[in-house]
Amino acid sequence: MFENTEQHLAGQFKDGDLPNLVALRRLPCLFIPEGTGDEICKVGQVTEARINNGQVLFEYAIDPDVPPMRNSLLYAQKNRLDMNRHRHDFDWHRNHWAVKDVDLYRTLLRSVNPRRQRPSVFNIPEHESIEHQLVSVMMPFGAEFGPVYQAIQQASAACNLVSRRADEIWEAPGIIQDVVSLIDRARIVICDLTGRNPNVFYEAEIAHTLGREVIIITQSEHDIPFDLRHLRHLRYLNNNEGRASLTDALRGRMQTILGH
Repeated sequence: MFENTEQHLAGQFKDGDLPNLVALRRLPCLFIPEGTGDEICKVGQVTEARINNGQVLFEYAIDPDVPPMRNSLLYAQKNRLDMNRHRHDFDWHRNHWAVKDVDLYRTLLRSVNPRRQRPSVFNIPEHESIEHQLVSVMMPFGAEFGPVYQAIQQASAACNLVSRRADEIWEAPGIIQDVVSLIDRARIVICDLTGRNPNVFYEAEIAHTLGREVIIITQSEHDIPFDLRHLRHLRYLNNNEGRASLTDALRGRMQTILGH
């Protein structure tokens, strides 16, 4: 406790010889596994803490608005995070609880989660805000695709997710803005390329560019453009049996994605 913490800071968070856990719980936290490479770090808050037999036991909650980060990204900003004071990088290789005189959220916003270049044709927020239960569905709006969308909704519901199409929302004056917003907020994007619909092609490329998990489905593999044929896809028949199989296949794929 308080290893790699400046003495004047440690003193502010002590009650006699013991840590002041009430004061410490007010601070945001970096939960970092040891290492400076591909280890995954998350931001959150200590929600409960107590001292038991000389050990600090605590419970915590992860901040859903801050995406997980790799330790390598944080290590590159170790000066800004005040985690560079020791020759052997003890901040990164020892199990401890340290306090740093750093505005954590401001530092991450400026350094670790840099602003992305935004397009001029439509608007996307400066920083991502993914709704982790949202599945965005990009498909033609013809009546024959209604039962297909129902099959997708059933698969989503089985994974505790919610599916939405752009025709179900009206948040912006132009439909392209609603489409892009729906893609940008989604945890998973499903693109039905049946019929080689140019709008869906465009939407699939937006989803790939934004780094979303994209599931491609189609009634005919010949409808998949050459540039996308190297990607796995789910082929289905638009009848009761085929749509039931599609629901099962989508559910399995979604569960795999959510398990990452």
